Amino acid sequence: MLPQTLEQLDALRDECKAMVTKRAGLSAGAAVLPIPGLDLGADIALLVELIPAINQKFGLAPEQIEGLDPKIKRVILIGATSLGNRMIGKWVTQQLVMQTLKRVGIRVTTKTVAKFVPILGQALAASISFGAMKLLGNAHVEDCYKVARQALLAQQPEQIRVIEVTPDMVEIALP
Repeated sequence: MLPQTLEQLDALRDECKAMVTKRAGLSAGAAVLPIPGLDLGADIALLVELIPAINQKFGLAPEQIEGLDPKIKRVILIGATSLGNRMIGKWVTQQLVMQTLKRVGIRVTTKTVAKFVPILGQALAASISFGAMKLLGNAHVEDCYKVARQALLAQQPEQIRVIEVTPDMVEIALP
């Protein structure tokens, strides 16, 4: 279900960002281990779990969107498309996550190479992993926030908006 107020929406954003930070810490922990490929596999598994959980919190999971009014459904799909987010309202797969990870491909490559430098390299790999997971997770949270906000505003009755107020004039916009 979509949030009903901006306060609920803000609380969801904070809750989801805390979830992202927790998963980023797990990603950093996996990056410390000197096993090649483990960190990438862990990142994929974390994102395949995290992205749908964020969608669900904001009321933007595929099954939630399906039950919405067609007007609101359209607002959500157009909003997600305009942001370039292909994971809002979609079933999240490993392939979709891999495409998303390609956006931070240089960081993933650097993290993998850094692991082979004793001690300092593992710390660097962990910090890169934490940063990349935070970047991807928080970007998705912000995209979901924007789309859910648009949907929330689309559900509210249209109101007169004050554009400008001067001592001798008030300019308004009518719906």
